[in-house]
Amino acid sequence: MSGKSNDAKVPVIKHLDGNCHLYIDDKADIEKSIMVAVNAKTQRYGTCCTLESLLVADAIAKDVLPKLREEYKVHKVEMRGCEKTQLLVEGVIPASEEDYETEYLAPIISIKIVADVDEAIQHINDYSSQHTDSIMTQDHNRAQRFLREVDSSSVMVNASTRFADGFEYGLGAEIGISTDKLHARGPVGLEGLTSQKFIVLGDGHIRQ
Repeated sequence: MSGKSNDAKVPVIKHLDGNCHLYIDDKADIEKSIMVAVNAKTQRYGTCCTLESLLVADAIAKDVLPKLREEYKVHKVEMRGCEKTQLLVEGVIPASEEDYETEYLAPIISIKIVADVDEAIQHINDYSSQHTDSIMTQDHNRAQRFLREVDSSSVMVNASTRFADGFEYGLGAEIGISTDKLHARGPVGLEGLTSQKFIVLGDGHIRQ
């Protein structure tokens, strides 16, 4: 061996897992929340911004989950949920710890009923892949807190996670998406991979 490393030293922007969450707050519009939860999960199953884990505030769960179950039935989406979810909705498969960490890329969704936005944010920061996470709420303060405290490359309010796409963000063709913070984060277009070279032409110029 010459002593040289066999490991590449080229910087890499990782295109990694999309374990995306939607939290339905107890101040959310139920009709809009169901529409967004269905779109985020079923519009396309095989993308990294597809919804994989649904969190619902305890105070609104009984109004949301049975209706959402009927919608997911139409799309043949398998629901895997916590004990409270299983009590509210017939046919829900018990969710394991692994389910909350999984990017399914399939018609499967994990569900957890949480006490409030505090527990939702904690769960997301514990299990999310830091790709895309969204909140449904009409409460401005909770929405702003969610935006501040959820540490993901895309964070949304009252919108489907499926919008986390380079083309949708106006970046042109998406080359990839990064969940890192340096140097690019989120959907990456051509400009995100472009470095700069500054050229200064002078004729004896000096800085005063």
